[in-house]
Amino acid sequence: MTDRRLWSYKDIAAHIQVQPDTVRSYRKHGLLPPPDQVESGKPYWYVDTIRVWVAGRPGNRARRD
Repeated sequence: MTDRRLWSYKDIAAHIQVQPDTVRSYRKHGLLPPPDQVESGKPYWYVDTIRVWVAGRPGNRARRD
């Protein structure tokens, strides 16, 4: 099932528990995927895009005992 809601920096930041400026920095440094849509100059990402990105982040890889 595809989640077509759009998230802003604020929504992404809340999801990964960081400040919105941190998410902006991720984008500036090429660590965030390209936005799925841009409205009035503001970038937005589909929820599924962010979930895939979060799953691949180094801090969220499966831990082994």
